[in-house]
Amino acid sequence: MNLDQFIEYFADLLDETDSENITATTQFKDLEEWSSLVALSVIAMVDEEYDVEFRGDDIRNSNTVEDLYNVVKKKVG
Repeated sequence: MNLDQFIEYFADLLDETDSENITATTQFKDLEEWSSLVALSVIAMVDEEYDVEFRGDDIRNSNTVEDLYNVVKKKVG
């Protein structure tokens, strides 16, 4: 598991945002297309790619893409 791969997976969930604009420090909640549907997609992606339970609270308590990654990394092991 690495941060660059996680950013790529995250960016793939976004239709309107150029993936080159997504970095570890991206404040994902400030993205114009951020919505509850995208949040659900993030939860599904984490479950599929990393096989860990990721919850809405994990998203609410995170601000950057790297924050999300760190939560997932901690749960992976």
